[in-house]
Amino acid sequence: MRLSIQTQKLVAEGAYQVLSKANELEKKGRNIIHFEIGQPDFPTPGNISRSAIEAIKQGKTKYNPPLGIFQLREAVANHVSNSRQVDVSPNMVAITPSGKTAIFAAMAAILNPGDEVIYPDPGFPTYNTLTDFFGAQKRPVPLLEENNFSFNMEVFLKQFSSKTKLIILNSPSNPTGGVIPLEDLKTIARVVSGSNCWILTDEIYSWILYGDQVFKSIYSLPKMAQRTILVDSFSKTYSMTGWRLGYLIMPEIYIEKMDYLLTNMVGCTATFTQYAGLEALNGSQLGIKKMISEFEKRRNYLVGELNNIKGVSCQMPEGAFYVFPNIKRLKKRSSEIADYLLKEVGVSLLPGTAFGKYGEGYLRISYANSMENLKEGVRRIREAIDKI
Repeated sequence: MRLSIQTQKLVAEGAYQVLSKANELEKKGRNIIHFEIGQPDFPTPGNISRSAIEAIKQGKTKYNPPLGIFQLREAVANHVSNSRQVDVSPNMVAITPSGKTAIFAAMAAILNPGDEVIYPDPGFPTYNTLTDFFGAQKRPVPLLEENNFSFNMEVFLKQFSSKTKLIILNSPSNPTGGVIPLEDLKTIARVVSGSNCWILTDEIYSWILYGDQVFKSIYSLPKMAQRTILVDSFSKTYSMTGWRLGYLIMPEIYIEKMDYLLTNMVGCTATFTQYAGLEALNGSQLGIKKMISEFEKRRNYLVGELNNIKGVSCQMPEGAFYVFPNIKRLKKRSSEIADYLLKEVGVSLLPGTAFGKYGEGYLRISYANSMENLKEGVRRIREAIDKI
C-alpha cells in the first residue's frame, strides 16, 4: 500500500517543526518565548466577531455558492478596485476557505507537469511545496538584502524562458518583510508581455505597511490584470487566522472553471465567516490602524536592539510583521543558531533555511508578540550570542 507520488513529496513546514520542539520543552517546564509563528497577537475586532455570531443566530449556516456569497464578492471587488486602481467585477472574485486554499486553487488551475515556476527564495514554503506537488519544475530566484529583499533581477532574467508558466510574487514578503520596488514590478511585467506566463501575486500583507508607503501591486500595471491571479486573505490584516477566509481574483473568462474546481475541492466556504469578512471590509477600520501602529513600534524597537548585538545586522522591513536578521558573521548555520537559541535560552524562532536555501545566514523573527516578550526575548538572544 502506497500513497501517491505527489503526496509523498509533501513535508512539514519549518515553523510547525520548530513549534513542536518548543512545545515539548514547555511540557518539561521550560519557559519559551515564541517568535516562530506569524500570527497577530491581537483579538479579532469585536464588530467582526459579532457579525459572525449574528449570522449564526439568523441561521446563515447552510451551503452557499462555491464562489462565495455575492455580497462578499462584491465587497472584495470594490476593495480591490479602490486599493489597486483597477476595475474589478464581482464575477472575477472567488471566496476561499483561507489564503492557502486560494494559492492551491490558483496553482491547480494553471500548472501542468513539467511547467516551470519562478518563485522567491527565501519565500513562503507553500510555493515550493505546491510546485513539487503539481509536478512542475522549480526555478527559485534569490531575494537580495541589498535590494530590499526583492528578486535578484539578473537571476530572474536568466531563469525566465518560454517554459515559464507561472511567476509567484509576495509583497510585503514572508519571511523578510521586504517590499518589491515598483521598478522591479515594471521589469517583470515587461518580461512577461507577449508570453504565455501567468503571475500569481500573494498580497496577504498588503495592508501592513509602515511610514507613508502606498502599496504597489503588479495587478495595477497596464494589461497585467488579464494574466494575473491576485490572492489575499483576512487572516493577517484583521487578525482572523483561525477563521480561514481568503479570496482570489482572476480574469472573468476563467472564473467558471474556478467555480467547478472549488466545487470539488471545498464545496463552499463557511457562510457565517463570509458575513464576518463582509463586516471586516465594510465596517470600522480603526482597530486595524491601531494594530499596525503597534506593529510599527515593535518593529522599530526590535531592529534597533538586534543591530546592537555583536555579529548581527538587521534591515528595517517595510511591511508585514517579521524581521530577517543577518547572522553570517557568527559563522554558523542558521539551523544551528536557531536550535542553540531554543535550547540555551528558550527563544523559539526560525532559521532562514525554513524558507529556502537562499535563507542561509538569516533568522526569521515574528514580532506579532507583546512588547514585554520582545524585550525579554532580545535580552535572551543577546546573552546567548555573547557566549558564542
